[in-house]
Amino acid sequence: MAELATLVGVLKAAGEGTRLRLLALLADGDHSVKDLTEILRQSQPRVSRHLKLLADAGLIERNAEGAWAYYGLAQSGDGSALAQWVIERLDGADPERRRDIERQAAVRAAQQAQAAEYFAKVAGSWDLLKTLHVPEEAIEAAIVEALAGRSVGLLIDLGTGTGRMLELLADFYKRGIGIDSSREMLAVARSRLAAAGLGHAQVRLGDIADLDTATGSADVIVIHQVLHYFDDPGRMLAQARRLLKAGGEMLIVDFAPHNLEFLRTEHAHRRLGLSQAQMSGWAAAAGLSVEAVREFPGENGDNGLTVCLWRLSDKT
Repeated sequence: MAELATLVGVLKAAGEGTRLRLLALLADGDHSVKDLTEILRQSQPRVSRHLKLLADAGLIERNAEGAWAYYGLAQSGDGSALAQWVIERLDGADPERRRDIERQAAVRAAQQAQAAEYFAKVAGSWDLLKTLHVPEEAIEAAIVEALAGRSVGLLIDLGTGTGRMLELLADFYKRGIGIDSSREMLAVARSRLAAAGLGHAQVRLGDIADLDTATGSADVIVIHQVLHYFDDPGRMLAQARRLLKAGGEMLIVDFAPHNLEFLRTEHAHRRLGLSQAQMSGWAAAAGLSVEAVREFPGENGDNGLTVCLWRLSDKT
């Protein structure tokens, strides 16, 4: 049980209109301060002050990433339990809440459009871009090793891009499906898979942030260098979990935390890497557990990037 003074502080933090709206928005996923100012139509200092009060009370958590910071609901503690209790009792039909939801959707749509424009521009040189900062050969060898000795019924590659993972892992699955929202990327992928004679792999146009469960139940889901394009990777992971069979496994490849801001401004990255603690929290929230993680330091020392390979398994 919480001490009286602690509980009073938490209740005071939650008991204000704008802060309740912030809690409701963060219940739908992580957001930056910039996102929240656009949604609430309030100034950055005002929104930041409200966020600090909520964070100090343990209702939300702050994750700094370079020049930006992302906020999400607290995952544990008295503040977390109270935030969930309050959010469950908010009326979704309230006019102000409806406006927030509409603006939130518009902000996310604009971010997706920005990413789509970037991917359309770089589709032809995508595989070359991926090799500029990371030891791709070692990572691909580790991905193959993770599936060694297995026969996978259905493998789904989310954010398949040029289809490289479908090609790399073709010997391990009976059927492979790649999903991506970029028509230009998929054109490259189809050409690549056809040239390799991979008739048991196909790619589909789709929104990996809003997956259709009719796609099938996967034995293995691959998410290769995708999560850093999302403001809320945990929300994306929860979506992917809906396509995973009981006892299935996810292989996730992404950057460790870094401070290379040019990747955000020039290459449409939303998150500057993912930490081990973040991945563990997102996995647990999705009903998954982190079974293993491997790190692959870049070749440029302190100025390079470290890539991580996470293996997540279904807890059920």
